[in-house]
Amino acid sequence: MILDSLIGLVSEDMGIDLGTANTLVCVQGKGIVLAEPSVVAVKRGTNQILLGGNAVGEVAKRMIGKTPSNIVAIRPLKDGVIADFDITEAMLRYFIHKVHRRHWLVKPRLVIAIPSGITAVEKRAVTSSAERAGARAVYLIEEPKAAGIGVNLPITEAVANMIVDVGGGTTEVAIISLGGVVTSASIRVAGDEMDEAIIQHMKRSYNLMIGERTAEQIKIQIGSAYPLEQEMTMEVRGRDLIAGLPRATVVSSEEIREALRDPVEAILDAIKMTLENTEPELAADLMDRGITLAGGGVLLRGVEKVIAKETGLPVHVADDPLTAVARGTGMVLEQLDELRPILESAEDET
Repeated sequence: MILDSLIGLVSEDMGIDLGTANTLVCVQGKGIVLAEPSVVAVKRGTNQILLGGNAVGEVAKRMIGKTPSNIVAIRPLKDGVIADFDITEAMLRYFIHKVHRRHWLVKPRLVIAIPSGITAVEKRAVTSSAERAGARAVYLIEEPKAAGIGVNLPITEAVANMIVDVGGGTTEVAIISLGGVVTSASIRVAGDEMDEAIIQHMKRSYNLMIGERTAEQIKIQIGSAYPLEQEMTMEVRGRDLIAGLPRATVVSSEEIREALRDPVEAILDAIKMTLENTEPELAADLMDRGITLAGGGVLLRGVEKVIAKETGLPVHVADDPLTAVARGTGMVLEQLDELRPILESAEDET
């Protein structure tokens, strides 16, 4: 422990929210130091990252849908898990090097948040990617626990803490007590499925093909899960599926809300299922404590109102929900010895 403390003086240990849409890195004592899209641009048919290995994150995201035939912008994580092992490793290495600029003879420890529903094989893939990217030790924490810690819920106490974390690839619903997940649901329906629902709506209703980035912009600008006091409209540009030419049309927040109905209802079903499986004593706690929402997906207008209406429970949106999981991983680093029992480590530190 003494040796590890001395190493910690020169090593910048990191907490990482390795998300399908975005990766956030938190450094102990500094807070969140990096927040970039989980996107990598490579030469097609290879794992060679463009721009001298720097076509990662925001640089790569700007290339989505605009690359020539010999370049492809890849999102190496799908539904919260690694879809491309080599590219994920390269992306992690880039982010770690970008943050850990000094003392590369001393590798950092990493606390990485993972979806609660992934398999042992998928956990090992995350750990292996991080180790090969330059970590000296890797600890995994389930995203609901990290989010709960990040929003200051007393997850180690004998009281029900319900967290709903809507990310890019997965929605995590969990009731946590005494540092453990008592009951949970992890579904692969979240922000990406909302974007896809908007893309399909534009095809069906307007014969207009739009890309992922445009769908995300529509969701952010006029998307909602609950009727708005003042409905909005937005001009959308894309490619006409019949004429094959560029075209613009105007869409309303009402129709986008209808397009988002299915993914929103899937999230509601996961919440209800988790509540149905909750022990009576914990369910009683929730009458007062309610549900806490985290993750970028809960920024969708009115989602908290829909959940409150459907469950009858108080619903609170965390401050800065997009960074809740990342903040939680950073707080775990600060209390690593105390919180080690709730973490998973593939192997002991050396």
